[in-house]
Amino acid sequence: MSGRPERLFPLFGALTALPGIGEKTAQALAALDVEAPRDLLFLLPYSGIDRRLRDTVQGKDLPATLTVSVEIGAHRPPRSRTGAYRIEVTDAQHSFELVYFRGGDYLKRLLPSGARRVVSGRVELFEGRAQMVHPDHVLAPGEEADLPAFEPVYPLTAGVTQKLLWRALSAALERAPELPEWIDAAQKAKEDWPDWRAALQAVHRPTGPRDLAPEAPARVRLAYDEFFAHQLTLALARASRRAQPGRETRGDGALRDRVLTALPYAPTGAQTRAISEIAGDMGAPERMNRLLQGDVGSGKTLVALLALLVAVEAGGQGVMMAPTEILARQHLEGLQPLAASAGVRVEVLTGRDKGRERREKLAALASGEVQILVGTHAVFQDDVVFQDLRLAVVDEQHRFGVNQRLSLGEKGPRADVLVMTATPIPRSLSLAQFGDMDVSVLDEKPPGRKPIRTALTSAERMEEVVAHLSQAIAEGRQAYWVCPLVDESESIDLTAAEDRFRHLRAALGEGQVGLVHGQMPAAEKDAAMARFVVGETKVLVATTVIEVGVNVPNASIMVIERAEWFGLAQLHQLRGRVGRGEAASTCLLMYRPPLSEGGEKRLTTLRETEDGFRIAEVDLEMRGAGDLIGTAQSGLPRFRVADMEAQAGLMQIAQSDARKLLAEDPALTSPRGQAARHLLWLMRQDRAIRLISVG
Repeated sequence: MSGRPERLFPLFGALTALPGIGEKTAQALAALDVEAPRDLLFLLPYSGIDRRLRDTVQGKDLPATLTVSVEIGAHRPPRSRTGAYRIEVTDAQHSFELVYFRGGDYLKRLLPSGARRVVSGRVELFEGRAQMVHPDHVLAPGEEADLPAFEPVYPLTAGVTQKLLWRALSAALERAPELPEWIDAAQKAKEDWPDWRAALQAVHRPTGPRDLAPEAPARVRLAYDEFFAHQLTLALARASRRAQPGRETRGDGALRDRVLTALPYAPTGAQTRAISEIAGDMGAPERMNRLLQGDVGSGKTLVALLALLVAVEAGGQGVMMAPTEILARQHLEGLQPLAASAGVRVEVLTGRDKGRERREKLAALASGEVQILVGTHAVFQDDVVFQDLRLAVVDEQHRFGVNQRLSLGEKGPRADVLVMTATPIPRSLSLAQFGDMDVSVLDEKPPGRKPIRTALTSAERMEEVVAHLSQAIAEGRQAYWVCPLVDESESIDLTAAEDRFRHLRAALGEGQVGLVHGQMPAAEKDAAMARFVVGETKVLVATTVIEVGVNVPNASIMVIERAEWFGLAQLHQLRGRVGRGEAASTCLLMYRPPLSEGGEKRLTTLRETEDGFRIAEVDLEMRGAGDLIGTAQSGLPRFRVADMEAQAGLMQIAQSDARKLLAEDPALTSPRGQAARHLLWLMRQDRAIRLISVG
């Protein structure tokens, strides 16, 4: 793809070419992310001022911004250096004062006595008399046509005024060329959206408050342009990945049938749908790149196993990756009995495997005897060789970087990839972050998962909680007790995990309580977990290291101390550690009063719902997208007009339209494809432009 289209040159020139902008102002504008005339076009007004001409200020509800035609009367300079300069003026019905705090000869030139002027500014009462302090506009007769009836108000930064910005923006608008249309014609007609240039004119020259609303057609059109450019970039990335040769992996279903027959219950509709989507992708010649999103306890492990069995049925191998050793071993425990019912050999490989045992596993893997490998990042090591790797399942998306996903692909150069995440991501974010992947969602709970009772309690009732816990242990139940920090830092008065451990041990008995926290050596941590898993210890005091994936069916109580310190998604993940067995489960959110408004909203949301997607939506509303997945590594786009949260539906239309356009015109050579190239240049989507030129 050759360079930037010539007609876009004026929009990417120097800001200093615009009237009123020198080097200093250009530097100031950088604080608003404005570096070229193009950026000014996407700096939208956030409100407006009614500047329509009135005949008088009398009878108006003051204070208010008013525009009136006046006759200039007497000038009254200040009596002292700090006094005000006052000018008497009269409109059609009423006299009032213009007030300046910096006076002088220029006011006599600007407002000569006996002349007529149009003045516009904020009018307020001072000691019972109307006055306009420092009018925003003073115009000679005939100049009032220059004043918009509804004046847009822009975000500013130090060293930039509304007047200066408006002047530069007007010049930038004049440079905006007519561009070919990249939006699908039927879509544009259905929504009644203006052309691109007309949309810019409409948003910067609003005629009233309705033009400033996010749902105004011109604003929606510009938001769609941003979404469409972003989704086109993701779709190009997806297409270039799919262009890498994959392999058709088709199984006969025999092994899957054996596992399904051995299950004590039928899979949910969501599980069945996800499996058929995955098997469909694996059977296609392109490489699969699919995200499996499932809430806590939605049955992702079963879906992953059935997908791995497709690879085995086809004569190949599968690998399942977990971020930690504890999780890898848990996956093994979850998969092994089911795989055994199908006669499939599963092994685990972690950093702990050494010497002869490791050599034997690697030999069995290379010869194809091991059909499914479960492991940590240890499977990335050079001596790990598969006979025929067909599918890699990666658990917990955010713990594995893109580079690790790629090096996994090198183990099986054409292997399909399935990424699983237990963090429900609101639809809008999922489209923005994983728009290059195909997404399967598990939004039903398998039968037999009992609801978890969630209650709030004040930390002042600690001893009551410990007494209840003591009784539950006597009945043979197990509990987690989660603390927010390991070490007492002097600035924060938080109960450290070590203190709580000693306190509970004293109350419940020496051998009943275990401790796991982030600063412990891995072997100690694993040993403490293992004692809890087999039921030797009844209460596990832990920091959030237990958040992801730990499975102890007998644990039916979760106490979260200082729950108001945790994020919503984290609390939801922690709660998901209980409710995995036969017993009715409880999650106790212990807080220290008084609760902040946000803290209260988080805890009550959790009490009211177990739906991870609903919880993620509330989390998004409360924290915003960047915080939700950590801006630094989120890779989330920053939109200037579009609102990812409020306009998720629009983003979805943009995604399907971008994919459709590329399916029909992969090289973007049709008239609409050429127009889409203009859009990509306009939106600075350099990555996409590179993908087209490579493609």
